[in-house]
Amino acid sequence: MKKTILYVMKRSVPILIGFFPIGVAYGVLMRSIGYNTLWSALCSVIVFSGSLQFLMVDFLKNSTPLLTVAVMAALLNSRHLFYGLSFIEKFRPYGVWRLFLAYSMSDETYSLHCAYRPQEGVNEKWAYILSGAAVPICWLFCTMAGGLLGRLIRFDTTGIDFSLTALFVVILLDQLREANGKLPAVIAAVSSVACILLFGADQFILPSLLITVTLLALLRGKIEEQDGEERAII
Repeated sequence: MKKTILYVMKRSVPILIGFFPIGVAYGVLMRSIGYNTLWSALCSVIVFSGSLQFLMVDFLKNSTPLLTVAVMAALLNSRHLFYGLSFIEKFRPYGVWRLFLAYSMSDETYSLHCAYRPQEGVNEKWAYILSGAAVPICWLFCTMAGGLLGRLIRFDTTGIDFSLTALFVVILLDQLREANGKLPAVIAAVSSVACILLFGADQFILPSLLITVTLLALLRGKIEEQDGEERAII
């Protein structure tokens, strides 16, 4: 068990380093709109989706209707369903722990699970469970640290919310670099621009997401075909 814990801790260090600046920025943002460290911690426990938590800062600030929040959450986090499905057989023998593993399946946890390779002296079951616990604990620690720092910061924090934009830009560039087909990105870009023109910058996100998801579902066969052709060329 000791070797398993050390193995998980070693793998979690890069996650903690990556979480720290983003988590701190989130905690500071929550403090800037009047929500203390406990609220940041509560959101980190029950929301557990970094991108959605950042959007919730605006939702809370602008009193966004609950229905809009619910639809946005469902669309943004729908990918987590596929994360869990891909490991359903792996986790089935783990008894009640499979429920926790399904709940804790974030982007980072999924990456750790996919990258796991059998190690001498490492218990596979507990490596998955402890990895699933380490990621949310790291995120919780970082967001709480941001909340505490926000209490001490006396300078103007205007512009710190750009960290969300920077996060999405980095994710987008990484996805474009790794993706074999660019059609999904084109659909999302065209949909976003069209909805901005039609609904305005304050109301475009929800209709844009709905249009993008619908088109991706309708064009799924073509996208997979294009992806297969590019993989064959590579």
